[in-house]
Amino acid sequence: MLGLPGLLTRMVDVALIVASAAAAAALRLDEIGAQERFDAAFVVFAAAFVLALFPVFGVYQSWRGRSILRLVGQVSFAWIFVQGCSLVLMFALHRTDFISRLWFAYWTTIAGGSLIALRVSVRAVLGRMRHAGLNLRKVAIVGCGTHCEGVVRNIEASPASGFRVTAIYHVRPRVGVSNLDVPVCDELSAFAERIRIEGVQELWLALPLSEEGTILRMINEFRNELINVRFIPDVRSLALFDGGMIDLIGVPAINLLASPLSPHALVQKEIFDRVFAAAVLIALAPMLIGIAVAVKLSSPGPVFFKQKRKGADGHVFTIYKFRSMRLHVEQPGVVKQATRDDPRITHIGAFLRRTSLDELPQFINVLRGEMSVVGPRPHAIEHDELYHKIVEGYIHRYRIKPGITGWAQVNGLRGETDRVEKMQLRVEHDLFYLRNWSFALDMRIVAATISNGMMHSNAY
Repeated sequence: MLGLPGLLTRMVDVALIVASAAAAAALRLDEIGAQERFDAAFVVFAAAFVLALFPVFGVYQSWRGRSILRLVGQVSFAWIFVQGCSLVLMFALHRTDFISRLWFAYWTTIAGGSLIALRVSVRAVLGRMRHAGLNLRKVAIVGCGTHCEGVVRNIEASPASGFRVTAIYHVRPRVGVSNLDVPVCDELSAFAERIRIEGVQELWLALPLSEEGTILRMINEFRNELINVRFIPDVRSLALFDGGMIDLIGVPAINLLASPLSPHALVQKEIFDRVFAAAVLIALAPMLIGIAVAVKLSSPGPVFFKQKRKGADGHVFTIYKFRSMRLHVEQPGVVKQATRDDPRITHIGAFLRRTSLDELPQFINVLRGEMSVVGPRPHAIEHDELYHKIVEGYIHRYRIKPGITGWAQVNGLRGETDRVEKMQLRVEHDLFYLRNWSFALDMRIVAATISNGMMHSNAY
């Protein structure tokens, strides 16, 4: 059942969207000062899609203790998706001729900014209230060792989240937590009594999977009480990525070695990839044609360089680049990387490689669903066969689609990998990206790639 706060938030969102549409119409004046057409149907469709789709994107979930960057990214993506759906519906109804493109751009920007500003402001107000000791949720923790201590430290480092630790129960006193200014109980009876007396709302079980007996004891102890019992498993020794909970044919499961991105996140990434790739290919079509002509005139051979690469889950696909080298023969099973002042590279090819313009045809791969805009860079299959045996974690780069740009690339890890250490460092950055993926991080990488002009001293 939808509570009053959730209903109020939805009503405010709809009001902001309508008000933003009116503000955009007021800003967009024609030459004689008359107001631009305010398309009420478009606004109604957008408001309806917001009510229907924002819950799907998790916009109305509680953001207590979650990243503000992720909040901004989630709201931004959801609003852009809503506007895309509304625009498609208007096109289907043959009403796009009545829409001012500038009004639409103003409206989308103002409404998106308002939706984000509202949430950031509310979050800031709640954060100040929680700093002042209001709107707090008391937390009791069951655990032992460094995992339990880490959970407590995270809570203490995030006072704006509104969580406060009031008690800890040591499962193994000899390896308990240390140097924490929190009351500690060594007996379950005393711990349970403290929880009930202080009205604790949250009980977090920061335990390894081997403590099944303790987990069952806690659940049985508080089964008939209004306390949220949450399990924060210690799977650090087992899981490569953060062990997210998923629904697997109706059964809850924890990912230990699997794609760290949820199906919901993959859908977000897929939609952005296809839309962005189509926009780039259309916008840069004249440049692409000019480069193709220059490549064709630079030396005999095809315009595109094609090579087999591994994509998500190891599926092999054909990657496209503008050809930057003269035609040459390589030994079977051997791929020689380009080196500085490589004689095989043409003059136009050297320019394309320095500016990374030779990578532009890979947007075709993105549009075909074989690559992503952001992700680990794909290597030649021969290099995959070599490095996955000697570089720790190399194979996990293919848990998701490879990208045109990535976290490693914007941090300067590009070009020739003539030493294993270079590849190891690149893989470490790729795994960091997988562990910390968010839509906001993708936008940060895209922005860094564009602002840096895609040029780098290691690109040759």
